Amino acid sequence: MHIVIMGCGRVGSALAQNLEQQGHTVAVVDQDPTAFRRLGSSFGGRRVTGVGFDQDTLREAGIEEAGAFAAVSSGDNSNIIAARVAREMFGIENVAARIYDPRRAEVYQRLGIPTVATVRWTADQMLRRLLPSGAEPLWRDPTGGVQLAEVHTSAAWVGHKISRMQEETGVRVAFLTRLGEAVLPTSQTVLQEGDLVHVMMRTDEVDKVEAAFAKGPEEEGGH
Repeated sequence: MHIVIMGCGRVGSALAQNLEQQGHTVAVVDQDPTAFRRLGSSFGGRRVTGVGFDQDTLREAGIEEAGAFAAVSSGDNSNIIAARVAREMFGIENVAARIYDPRRAEVYQRLGIPTVATVRWTADQMLRRLLPSGAEPLWRDPTGGVQLAEVHTSAAWVGHKISRMQEETGVRVAFLTRLGEAVLPTSQTVLQEGDLVHVMMRTDEVDKVEAAFAKGPEEEGGH
C-alpha cells in the first residue's frame, strides 16, 4: 500500500520508518525541509516539501494512488483540514488525524475522521501503568456486550500456556504486549514475566475474569 504522512516530527518520522519496514511505500510531507533529517539516510520514500492540505502537494506525494493518509503535524487545525481533504477530495478511506485537544477530537470523530487524541492517549497509558489492577477497556462492541481489555495478571500465570489461561478463565487472549511490542499468541505461547495480557470477554463477566486472572491457575491457588 502507498501511504502519505503529513508531518515529519517524532511521530511522523517513526510512523514512516515503521511502515516502510513493513513493505509499504511512503511519502512524507512537511513545510520544513530540514525536518526530513529525522527519516535517516536509509529511508527510501518520498520527501515532499509543502503544506499537507494543499491538493497539489498531496498529488506530488502520490495521494491519488494512496490507500491511507495520516495527519500528524503539530497543528490540530492543519491535521483535521488535511484529513478532510484526503477523505473528501481524494476519497481516501483510511484516514487518521492526531489531535492535541481531546475536546476537539470528539467533534472531529463525528465528522467521520478517526482521531488520536495525544494527551488523552498518553494519560490513559499512564493510568494503566499506575493503576495496574483490574481490567481497562480498550474497545467495546456497539451493543456493549463484549469488550477488549488489558487485565491485571497474577505472576502465578508466568510459565503457563495461553491455552490453559483461556480454558480456566473463559476468555480469548487477543494479544500480549511483550517488551513494548504487540504479540499475537498461539495456544502454545507461554506467558513470560512482564507480559501485559489483552483479552476479549463478555462485559457481564469482567468481575469473574479479573478474579481468575488475579488468583492464578486453579491448582496453584494463586501462589
